[in-house]
Amino acid sequence: MAVPTVEALFGTKARLLKAAIDVAIAGDDEPAPVLDRPWADEAGKAGSLGEFLSLVAGTLVAAQQRSAGLVMAVFEGSGRAAELQGLREQMVTQREATAAWIVRGMSRLAPLRPGLSIDEAVDVAWLLMDPAVFIRLTRQRRWDAGRYRRWIADALARLIITDTLTDQDQRQAGPPGRRRR
Repeated sequence: MAVPTVEALFGTKARLLKAAIDVAIAGDDEPAPVLDRPWADEAGKAGSLGEFLSLVAGTLVAAQQRSAGLVMAVFEGSGRAAELQGLREQMVTQREATAAWIVRGMSRLAPLRPGLSIDEAVDVAWLLMDPAVFIRLTRQRRWDAGRYRRWIADALARLIITDTLTDQDQRQAGPPGRRRR
């Protein structure tokens, strides 16, 4: 496709990048927001913390596999390109909304750690979901997707919820990973 055609369709490079990221995160070009999709409805109906975290972690790993590099490009480029600064802020805000949704879902199924506020729990989830963490673990430390999925489910539970996952919840979330090199 010619550059003038792309510019006519999207207007700016930032809009084009945002469109690419949205498709990468969602896995398709449907206009439905990520939290209005069937996986989120299914997770919202989960009967246990393990089931909820398994669905969340599976969705997070798939979205990160498709989008982490693009998101990191926005973060890296926003210091040099003013048009990317607004996109970076939008992405930070969207991740915060998703983190808050995850914390609300977790707290519906189990109590938060004593002394941990909802805002602090959201910050924990927000940080764990950072695409830089995903890239460092999967590309630099060579974790496979399954190991990352198990790690994020376990880390969310351990850092946010009073008690760690029960044995049944751990079976639903998957077996602990072994480092692969």
